[in-house]
Amino acid sequence: MSAGPSKGAVLIPFFRPLRAVAGVLLAVCVTLVIATSASAADRDRLRAFLTVTGFDVALESIKLSAEDAPRMLGLEAQDFGAAWTLMAGDVFDVKDMQADAMTILGQTLSDEALSHAADFYASDLGQRLVEAENASHMRDGDEKRGEGGELLAELQDTDPERIVILQRMMDAIGSDEQSLRAANELEIRFLMAAQQAGVIMLRVDEEGLRAAQAERADEVIESMRLSGMAGSAATYRDFSNEDLEAYTEALEHPLMQEVYELMNAVQYEIMANRFEEVADRLGRMSPGQEL
Repeated sequence: MSAGPSKGAVLIPFFRPLRAVAGVLLAVCVTLVIATSASAADRDRLRAFLTVTGFDVALESIKLSAEDAPRMLGLEAQDFGAAWTLMAGDVFDVKDMQADAMTILGQTLSDEALSHAADFYASDLGQRLVEAENASHMRDGDEKRGEGGELLAELQDTDPERIVILQRMMDAIGSDEQSLRAANELEIRFLMAAQQAGVIMLRVDEEGLRAAQAERADEVIESMRLSGMAGSAATYRDFSNEDLEAYTEALEHPLMQEVYELMNAVQYEIMANRFEEVADRLGRMSPGQEL
């Protein structure tokens, strides 16, 4: 799966620009409550799907966002000492996050869409893409964006066609507005949970937070767009334009759109749940402070 914006203005790294469609997120939330145990065969199939598509590593990379949680509250992870390391390891447990994803996908992802995506990523091109994307997920975000920014600057003069392909790839994943909406919702959920837990005292209510988000929307969208383009330029630097054209066409297929819409919603919900859990636990570790 492709590398999206990695630490944007909202300080949260994303697997992709998140397509936070209300109906999909509602289905995900409901599934978290009513999902039943899948058969062993189904679980094995879903585990194989996570591996062949690289979604297992994308979920693992969520743990890299752990230290962003305190920063969003004006704190630093080291302020909590060894207790933070233990808490973050527990909350962002990779196996638990992957198990949650399999539970949700097992209840919501159609067999046709699952097979279609798995077949593409099992191909030679698909596996080369997954290898590059898995490595990209675990790279330092600042380093990757710096490299990608330099590449984009070179491409402006040497290969503008490649920039068009990268832009088309991003558009196939989801709109900037949907990405921003998902990021804003995660931020709101986390800050509200932190206030309820007594970690911070907000000067404004939820309506005020949303108004502040709206004021900086254009700036954040531009930042996310540039970050996403830079990340993609670095991630796919060793692929030909023909490879990326073929990938983009695959991403534009309706079944692949279904897969990404759901997986992005799943990742968003898992991240939001973990950040809310972080807020609750921080409330037991630190006195409240004004934000």
